[in-house]
Amino acid sequence: MLAMDTTKKLSFTKFIANGDLVIVHERHDATKAVNVTDGSVLQNRFGVLKHSEWIKDISFVIMCLELVPGCLVLESGTGSGSLTTSLARAVAPTGHVHTFDFHEQRAASAREDFERTGVNSVVTVGVRDLQGLGFPDEFVGQADAVFLDLRQPWFAIPSAASTLKPDATLCSFSPCIEQVQRSCETLTEKLTDIRTFEVLLRTHEVREVKTNTVPGHGNISPMRLPRKRRQTTDGDIEQDEPSAVILTKPSGDNLNLN
Repeated sequence: MLAMDTTKKLSFTKFIANGDLVIVHERHDATKAVNVTDGSVLQNRFGVLKHSEWIKDISFVIMCLELVPGCLVLESGTGSGSLTTSLARAVAPTGHVHTFDFHEQRAASAREDFERTGVNSVVTVGVRDLQGLGFPDEFVGQADAVFLDLRQPWFAIPSAASTLKPDATLCSFSPCIEQVQRSCETLTEKLTDIRTFEVLLRTHEVREVKTNTVPGHGNISPMRLPRKRRQTTDGDIEQDEPSAVILTKPSGDNLNLN
């Protein structure tokens, strides 16, 4: 493993701060690097985005890969380097991420970004067509985790599987169900415990309402409050019916709970 660069410190904060470098994904084939500045905005065809309102969350991938400091991770492809940076922070300071991209210019740009963000000491960028060549032989049996983001990941899965340590994890991201199906067919030939997830971010509204105002709507999940127990003068236990219930609904649902 490579030693940490003591002149540059990794950031482990949960939130984006003033001066941070943020990778903005405008669409699947268009990304840009933006330095966050208080009071600034990003204007594009989707509207105006305030720097103060940006958030990021790739914790699901990190959780699935079961990454901890000291892990060796293989990634393809590098792209903008956004995920690579988070992988590096998860395995630092004693782990390492080897990321590959078939595009030389994109790989060079990613190296520059990693240098600016201070993760270059735990990230190595390589140029390689993994769908055609697979991972280098030097990684056979060495990886704690592998992440694939390829158009045809099934071509890289056999090589990726050979790099895994016993009980290691391979995660492949595909936007189309047809890609998922074909990938799973190849995975069943090499690995076990194969699972597919669809990750959606949905905000829910939770509110307490009176029982006589509960609306009948299929997307609402009512949850009754605990009943109050009291003892009568003759020793019997009585339970009062709650006057309110807890309702949850997706925030995007135009439903009035008042």
